[in-house]
Amino acid sequence: MKIFVTGVGGQLGHDVMNELAKRGIEGIGSDVAQTYSGVQDGSAVCTMAYHQLDITDKDAVNAALHEARPDAVIHCAAWTAVDLAEDDDKIEKVRAVNAEGTRYIAEVCKELDCPMMYISTDYVFDGQGTKPWEPDCRDYKPMNVYGQTKLEGELAVSGILDKYFIVRIAWVFGRNGNNFIKTMINLGKTHDTLRVVSDQIGTPTYTYDLARLLVDMIQTEKYGYYHATNEGGYISWYEFACAIFEEAGMNTRVIPVTTEEYGLSKAARPFNSRLEKSKLRETGFTPLPDWRDALKRYIEVLREDEE
Repeated sequence: MKIFVTGVGGQLGHDVMNELAKRGIEGIGSDVAQTYSGVQDGSAVCTMAYHQLDITDKDAVNAALHEARPDAVIHCAAWTAVDLAEDDDKIEKVRAVNAEGTRYIAEVCKELDCPMMYISTDYVFDGQGTKPWEPDCRDYKPMNVYGQTKLEGELAVSGILDKYFIVRIAWVFGRNGNNFIKTMINLGKTHDTLRVVSDQIGTPTYTYDLARLLVDMIQTEKYGYYHATNEGGYISWYEFACAIFEEAGMNTRVIPVTTEEYGLSKAARPFNSRLEKSKLRETGFTPLPDWRDALKRYIEVLREDEE
């Protein structure tokens, strides 16, 4: 089996490529940089096949996929700078990456009769209420540019293909790139006290664990919409921050504040990022481990990287 993976310079794409290598599956990585630009950790992704690819270039997408002729595509590449996406001079670029680039990939997958996996987000919903969002819910009301363009990508994939997986995730952290955990630890080194919002609720997603699930999925024909985060229930960013400092052995004090008290960010953030994941079990997939277990393992990885 041969899998073409986009966005391997990011947190998830990096781990997907390594998971493919573990299983002896041929992976072809791609990203916009001329050469692999992710963390040089000596893992398989650093030495596997790599193609420079700007997914906003339709001809380049067409040429790359026709040359590779993969058995499936895992599309991890995306514009994820949520606040920056709100800038007037960035909106069309964000749409080009998240929507049009995704469409170009889906169109070639259609020609090649090749299944496609699209990684999406809880931001396609309005982030209100307390009820967990179901994978097959179509009550779309994105609250910012990022969410709107990711939704447009979802609709492109589902409108063009029959053989597709759309997997929504939230609160992502991984070895390769920046994330909330790294931010908290770095701030905790220079601040005795931090204010963190307590009224935005969700569940973290460790890309190392998610990659295993995605590779499981792509080898099946159980197409459709899924939600995938770590298990362990729903928490606030405040509770997550407290757990981070506990696992890291740091004494930083965390003060819970409301989103209003914290101060509005440029892009609106969802209060309700709860994703209902029972469809994974019902379809025969193994859910991700508890988020606290994932956090502990991730902190150990960060310590190793510092040594």
